[in-house]
Amino acid sequence: MALFVKRLIVILTLLVLLAIGVVVAANAWVLARTQDRIENDLLLCASEPVGVVFGTSYWARGGGRNPLYSARLSAASQLLRTQRVQHLLLSGDNRTRFYNEPVTMWRDLRANNVRDSDMTLDYAGFSTFDTLVRAREIFGVSRSLLITQDWHLPRALFIADALGIDAKGCAAPTPAVSGVWQLHVREWLARVATLGDLYLWGREPYFLGPREPLHIVPAAR
Repeated sequence: MALFVKRLIVILTLLVLLAIGVVVAANAWVLARTQDRIENDLLLCASEPVGVVFGTSYWARGGGRNPLYSARLSAASQLLRTQRVQHLLLSGDNRTRFYNEPVTMWRDLRANNVRDSDMTLDYAGFSTFDTLVRAREIFGVSRSLLITQDWHLPRALFIADALGIDAKGCAAPTPAVSGVWQLHVREWLARVATLGDLYLWGREPYFLGPREPLHIVPAAR
């Protein structure tokens, strides 16, 4: 019995070390492939025709407005105002009539004097993967500036590369929020899952639908 327990401990230890190794290797690969295309200064972000804004919850877990959400929208508004992007694709979860990330973003950007003609809403951006597949397949996006926090951008850029989208990342600020370390840990694991989605089990988006090419209206002079 004692020998069995020792062997079990050894096997479990090896499995844990293997899992840690996989996570570290996957993250190193994703970061190495994308880090040089992430800009943290909004004024220095690349100019691209479309800015893809990834949805997140309006509300913080502890109550009040989610500062990560506010930072993404502030960045998107500034990039449009400075003409680093010509159009915004607002993509997020629309799981119920009481929870609609794209419409919430649209309303707040309108309140910040962003024209309706400068925004397109994607109601089926249920995940980073879905958002980017739909950006290419539904909205005809071939070049874009991805707008989200810096810890999210490597995975988003990696997926965009795999889909053939010429993308660069513009990092919205990451305000001090409680539990931010949990977001980082979740993102480390999500990068591993992304490799499986792309190269092992052939993930498909939850919903596609008919093509809706973006109509980009020139900025007012």
